[in-house]
Parts: sequence; C-alpha cells; structure tokens
Amino acid sequence: MKYVGAHVSIAGGVENAPLNAERIGAKAFAMFTKNQRQWQAKPLDEKNILAFRENLQRSGIAPQHVLPHDGYLINLGNPDPDKRQNSLNAFIDEAQRVEQLGLSLLNFHPGSHLHQISEGEGLDLIAVGLRQAIAQTRAVVFVLECTAGQGTNLGYTFEQLAQIIERVGSRERMGVCLDTCHLYAAGYDIKDNYQAVFAHFDQVLGLDLLKGMHLNDSKSTLGQKLDRHHSLGDGHLGWEVFARIMRDGRFDGIPLILETIDSDRWPAEIARLYRLIDEAPGG
Repeated sequence: MKYVGAHVSIAGGVENAPLNAERIGAKAFAMFTKNQRQWQAKPLDEKNILAFRENLQRSGIAPQHVLPHDGYLINLGNPDPDKRQNSLNAFIDEAQRVEQLGLSLLNFHPGSHLHQISEGEGLDLIAVGLRQAIAQTRAVVFVLECTAGQGTNLGYTFEQLAQIIERVGSRERMGVCLDTCHLYAAGYDIKDNYQAVFAHFDQVLGLDLLKGMHLNDSKSTLGQKLDRHHSLGDGHLGWEVFARIMRDGRFDGIPLILETIDSDRWPAEIARLYRLIDEAPGG
C-alpha cells in the first residue's frame, strides 16, 4: 500500500502538523520539529507532545509514515570543529525531539565539505557524527537523503551513501530517502532508465535501507547538479515517472512525500498519485 503526503507546516506548534496533513488528504507527511533556520528552540513541552500524539492518532496516519526533517543549518561534514560540534548538538536535539513525539525516523542531508577537505574526509566526519548521535539516542533511525550534488554537498551518489552507512557500522539505525528531483539532477536517469537505477540502488545499498521518498519533479536537466524542485508533471521528469513509482511494489509501506513548489496543488497532486495506481500505463 502507498502512503503519500507532503512536507506540512508546524506553524502554531508541532501538534498542527497532523491536522495540516489530514486537510490535504495525506496518508503520510514530513515536518520540522522546530524552526528549521534557527540553531536553538525551546524544548517541547508535555502539552505539545500530547497534542501531537492525539492529533496524529485522530488523523489515522501511523507514526512510521511520518518523516521529520532536520534543520537547514546543520552540517555534520563541516571541517571546522566548533561549527561541526554546534551542528552535532542541534542534530542530537532534533533526534531526541523525534523520539519525544513517538516517531521513529529523522531525515537529513548528509553534509558539505565546503571546499576545505576532500569528499572522503567529509564522509568520515559525517559518519563520526552519526555514531555520536546514535550513542545519545534510543532507537530513532537516521535517514540519509540523496542530494543533487549542488555545490559542495555530499551524498549525491549511492556509493557515497553506502560509504557513510558502512563507516557508521549500525545498519539497523540507518536508512535512505530518495528524492526524485535530486536523483535526476545528480545524473540518475529515472525517466529513461528507471529499472536500472533502482536495481543499482538495491545492489549498492539494499532496498531494506529505503525508508522514504520525496516525490518532486525537476526544473534541472539530467546531471545538471542543481536542486530545483518543480510541481509534478511540470518538470523534466513528467507524470509517467511518478506513475511507475506508484505502481511499483518496492515502494509500498514507506512515506512518499511531496516537496513540490506550489503547496496549493498538494491535494490535487496527492489525489492524482493515488489514481495512477489503478490507471492503465499510458492512461
């Protein structure tokens, strides 16, 4: 079964995220656990936590279909030790918030080397940070997101993601989120070589590590390495790619999350994605 949703707002409190997801017809959703552009936020209080859990239950969305995302300031690969520690502290706080809310996943971009160290050294630093985060949390699964390879961002190949996970050494606490826009921009041709790309993912990482997907069309062309999301059907991927994903049993049971650029279109995009399951190919 497919579980589709979008990255919804937490304005007014995290407890509003399940309600916002319910309003757009979602069966899954992504969210931030605090302001994504600030290092610190006041701790979640019991009132917020209880209200979130109650609203989640009311929405009918299961905790495993919620894919929280960490803040944009965090960079576990930062070459500067003090800045990296600041990122790690914020990252651990995010993970602890996830656990407080009764959720199990934390999605994050691996990190950036900032032209100051090699890619390999950056991957090492990310793995070290993840080992520390695992040691200070109970069970949250850390979900690496594939990137478009823009700038100095790491994690734009399956091999880089696999290297991080191997160096962490706790496979049961790790996962991967595939973003369709990022994949295409990084050079993975899911439009014309769909089966080959996902077979390669399975070979390098293993489908057991796939904990979520971001469904975004792409303003970027194949291999352009620019992170430019588009509304479904309006970019270089087109609706047929998303139809194939919706009919593909390998992607059952995980959160499938829209981060497309026009939130007003999310209800229609979600509804159409579900219709694609039963439509004949090319319909």
